[in-house]
Amino acid sequence: MQIIRHYEHVPPGLRGAVYALGNFDGVHLGHQQVIGKAAEIANELGAPLGVLVFEPHPQQFFFPDRPFFRLTPFRAKARLLEGMGVDILAALPFDQAMSQKLAPEFVLDVLVNGLHAVHVVAGYDFRFGKGRGGDAAALSYMGGMEGYGVSIVEEVQSGGVTYSSTRIRELLANGDPRGAAALLGHWWTVETHIQQGDRRGRTIGFPTANLSLEEHVLPALGVYAVKVEIEDGPHKGVYDGVANVGRRPTFDKQDVLLEAHIFDFEGDIYGIHAAVSFIEYLRPERKFDGLDSLKAQIAKDSVRARDVLAALPRK
Repeated sequence: MQIIRHYEHVPPGLRGAVYALGNFDGVHLGHQQVIGKAAEIANELGAPLGVLVFEPHPQQFFFPDRPFFRLTPFRAKARLLEGMGVDILAALPFDQAMSQKLAPEFVLDVLVNGLHAVHVVAGYDFRFGKGRGGDAAALSYMGGMEGYGVSIVEEVQSGGVTYSSTRIRELLANGDPRGAAALLGHWWTVETHIQQGDRRGRTIGFPTANLSLEEHVLPALGVYAVKVEIEDGPHKGVYDGVANVGRRPTFDKQDVLLEAHIFDFEGDIYGIHAAVSFIEYLRPERKFDGLDSLKAQIAKDSVRARDVLAALPRK
């Protein structure tokens, strides 16, 4: 997959693609319908399949002081899109200049004269241009004027529930990663580098891989059954584990940290990039009266997590 960071001076070999338009935070099943439609059209036209997103997310540009909300920061989103067969990811900077482009300017500057898109696909609620002044109808109208094709994907639901990033965030905040996964079409995952912590877990027999949530949305604090994928190095692979997301009140900590204990694992993985997939919420975080009671509870959590993970369908 080729990544384009600017729409000006796009190499000739990357022009003329079919583009799915949107932020695609989470790359959930609704997003997958939009990208899938673009893939069908790209195949029919013999054109590359592209996805256009903005980095940073426009909400981060307009509201920089708001808490992190992203389901999939850029690296995770890129990995998911590449897995869907996307040829070109146009990750365009959302800056002051982009925020001031009127809808017609966005179409002419970015889609027509920049990317040379031959067809674009968007969801029914897609908005673009200064003040979100352009909508799906405007995109279609301007496509007819400028000579590119337009397809609009209607609202996608299952059981009366609309696939939406907002609803997925709510499910994660309520400790329902399985419900979130049902809308995502994949497990919700935190991807970042493993940090060196205070190594306290080793002293009680449960060493942990420590990861910062960084730009990820904050899920319910507590203990989860997880899958841990180590992406490179001699320990590359996918492992079962149990993880705590929280402030570690037993040790009077305040910062939120993701601590994952990988079952039956030994090895130095500090600095390695890892992906922790949240499978099931086991219990809320709580304060213990000492290391012995904490150790006993982690042992119980580990048994439950192993049972949960053993029950997952085998691929």
